[in-house]
Amino acid sequence: MKKRIVIALGHNALGETLPKQQEAIRTTAKVIADFVRQDYQVAITHSNGPQVSMIHTAMSEYAQRHPEYTVTPMSVCSAMSQGFIGYDLQNAIRSELLAEGIIKPVSTVITQVMVDPYDEAFYKPAKQIGRTLNREEADAEEKRGNHVAETEGGYRRVVATPKPMEIVELDSIRALLDADQVVIACGGGGIPVLAQQNMLKGAGAVIEKDTAAGFLADCLDAQMLVILTGVEKVCLNYGTTEEQPLSYLSVSDAKKYLEEGQFEKQSMAPKIQAAIDYIGDSDRRKALITKLSPENKIGEDTGTMIGK
Repeated sequence: MKKRIVIALGHNALGETLPKQQEAIRTTAKVIADFVRQDYQVAITHSNGPQVSMIHTAMSEYAQRHPEYTVTPMSVCSAMSQGFIGYDLQNAIRSELLAEGIIKPVSTVITQVMVDPYDEAFYKPAKQIGRTLNREEADAEEKRGNHVAETEGGYRRVVATPKPMEIVELDSIRALLDADQVVIACGGGGIPVLAQQNMLKGAGAVIEKDTAAGFLADCLDAQMLVILTGVEKVCLNYGTTEEQPLSYLSVSDAKKYLEEGQFEKQSMAPKIQAAIDYIGDSDRRKALITKLSPENKIGEDTGTMIGK
C-alpha cells in the first residue's frame, strides 16, 4: 500500500488574482510533483478566500444591474471557486508531472460537506465574507435574512463556520486515490450543505479550510497532513523579541499552547487544532506545518512536525 498524504494549500500557494494565481501555482505544482515522485497518493485541498470573494462580488454587481437575476448564493460561489482554482491547479500539476515523464491523471472533485443545522456556529456567525457594503446594501442583506457587521469603511456580510460532519463525495475521492490519481477536493473547506430529506441544500456558511483538510485526512486515513502557509515554522511568542520557532511539537504540547492562547485565532490556531483533531491518539499520523517557497524542499527537516 502506498502512503497517502493530504496537502492543504494556503493563500500563498494560489495568489489573489488570476495572473498571480497562475504564477503561484507553477511553484505549487513542483512541490506536489515532488510528493508524487516519492510515491505518495496525493489529495489536495486549498483556500479560496480571495477567489470566492471576487466571484461573490461580481455576481452581486451583476444582480444589481440586472434585477431579473437573483443574487447568487454563497454555496454556488464556492462551487465556482472550486472549479476555477481546480482548473488551474490540475493543469499545472499535470504539466509538471509530464515534464518529469510521469503520466498520471489529475482530477478536481466539486466537493460538498455536510454540516449540522444545530451547530452552535449558526447562532454566532462571525466570519466576514464578500466586499464592503454601504448602509443600503447592508439593509438589503438583512432583509434577506443574512447577518452583517460594521467594519472600517462600511459593512460586510458575516456567516457561520460550522464543523464538517460528512464529506458527500468521499467515496469518489477515495476511488480516485485508490486508482493512483492525484485528487483536488474540499476546496475552500468544501461547499457546506444541509440534508433535507433526499436533497442537499447549500448553507449560508463557510467551513474553515484547515478544519476541512484535517477532516479529509482523517476520513482517508492518510499518514500525513501537510499544511502550507506563510511562515516556515510554528512559533511561540510570535512577533515578539522572544519568538521561538519549533521544529517539533507533540500533540499534548500543542493542546497546552493552544489553551494558553499562543496561536493567533484567525491564522495559526485553526491549523494547530486541525492537526490535533487529525492525529488524535494515532502513533503513525503526523502533521507538518511549513511555508511554501521555491527554495524550501518540503520534508521532515523543514517546518514544524506535529505528532504523538
